[in-house]
Amino acid sequence: CVIKCKAAVAWEPNKPLVMEEIEVAPPQANEVRIKVVATGVCHTDLYHLFEGMHKDGFPAVLGHEGAGIVESVGPGVTEFQPGDKVIPLFISQCKECRFCKSPKTNQCEKGWAADRHDVMSDKDTRFTCKGKKILQFMGTSTFSEYTVVNQMAVAKIDPAAPLDKVCLLGCGVCTGYGAAVNTAKVEEGSTCAVFGLGAVGLAAVMGCKNAGAKRIIAVDINPDKFEKAKVFGANEFVNPKDHDKPISQVLSEMTNGGVDYSLECVGNVGVMRSALESTIKGWGVSVLVGWTDMYDFSARPIQLIAGRTWKGSLFGGFKSKDGVPEMVKDYLNKKVKLDEFITHKMALNQVNDAIELMKHGKWYTYTFIPFTTQCNKDNKTIKIQLFSFLFCFFLCSIRTVLSVSSA
Repeated sequence: CVIKCKAAVAWEPNKPLVMEEIEVAPPQANEVRIKVVATGVCHTDLYHLFEGMHKDGFPAVLGHEGAGIVESVGPGVTEFQPGDKVIPLFISQCKECRFCKSPKTNQCEKGWAADRHDVMSDKDTRFTCKGKKILQFMGTSTFSEYTVVNQMAVAKIDPAAPLDKVCLLGCGVCTGYGAAVNTAKVEEGSTCAVFGLGAVGLAAVMGCKNAGAKRIIAVDINPDKFEKAKVFGANEFVNPKDHDKPISQVLSEMTNGGVDYSLECVGNVGVMRSALESTIKGWGVSVLVGWTDMYDFSARPIQLIAGRTWKGSLFGGFKSKDGVPEMVKDYLNKKVKLDEFITHKMALNQVNDAIELMKHGKWYTYTFIPFTTQCNKDNKTIKIQLFSFLFCFFLCSIRTVLSVSSA
């Protein structure tokens, strides 16, 4: 049956989201319909809304960092069944293409990103609102009470996992943590610098800590974030505004020539260059983690000729369907932190206020009131009372985490 539910719709770029009642069609072949129980707000959502602003990417339901429960499955789905706890994934893992079969990458040739990465959505969608087709952002659209996702982009997780916590593994935490442990391959006893202390940056700090780094230097222009960074393992802090010389020179002087590893978690091409120039010649590794596709980036060739490595990381290098369940287990076994990313609470109808707070580098959170959805079947309407939801935003200058829990 078609489900009617609430969703935050982005009708056009650079405009506030609008709470609407949308229709969510049944899952088709190889698809899973998910009741979204928890979701996060990521800087990438804001990038699409305020920076990318590709006209063909609207109207859309944003959100790509969620967790929920399988409501129904389409023909051909054998891996999932109603009631399973799952995390929808913005990176597919078909396990059949040349990329999925290679240990060198976590990318996949199938899914929304195959030929529409610029608009960040597939043309095919199960959403409609007011008679209009609504795009599914990054193949997930978790700013909706229900969403439909291809099974190759869904991870089944431990039934003991709290969805209002593990939803953070749908993007930000895996992205930052994996950039350190999978992409940079931080070594024990090394010196690291993390640029940008949003949720992605804090997760990168945690990754450096768990990999055994000896010195972890947190770099941000907002000193209020340094106390939070200590929780995740940072032991030195630098505010570029406190110095009258380039941050790369400051770090070089602090570390006898540069750090072993740097991770850029802002999505700013200028910061990317600074992060590279902060690494030591000979073996320094700098990883681009922050998402952007707006500008070219540059560096002097001698930086790389001298032996530095400059590389990028998407979703922390995790093969999605395989990696996310393992990260859930690591959380349950207390090997990674998640609760510490969540701070305060707000109401869902304040989502645009929360976005503004995120843009201005503040922490905030958010509570989602109960809704009633409708399922239309055989011309009859069945009302389904939803329970309370809780949206928790960890808002900072480059990253927001929104956790939604259903009782």
